[in-house]
Amino acid sequence: MLAERMAELVLEIPEIELVRVVDTEVAALTELRKRPIHIVVLDLQLKRGTGFGILRSMSTLTHKPRTIVLTNYDSADYEGNAITLGATLFLDKAHDFPRMPQILAQIVEEIRSE
Repeated sequence: MLAERMAELVLEIPEIELVRVVDTEVAALTELRKRPIHIVVLDLQLKRGTGFGILRSMSTLTHKPRTIVLTNYDSADYEGNAITLGATLFLDKAHDFPRMPQILAQIVEEIRSE
């Protein structure tokens, strides 16, 4: 499962703390409202709800995390909608997953320099 592989990858990066892996829109929003989270890796397809629903709801958060949409739905329409709703990056699972360590490290550096 990709979520497990992503969690393993995050755990290998010392500068990043894995808060939680969730598979529903409600669980994601609950976690996002508990504490400031700096980076969210989001799929559009969830067990219940959608990544677009999470992006819409994130607009009401006081702290806006950097959001990476990592999905198999790599159409321009999906990308445009995700970016419009506040996604920082829109990536293809098949092609971009191997680059995630570098992408996450770059975002960590950006956050540090703010």
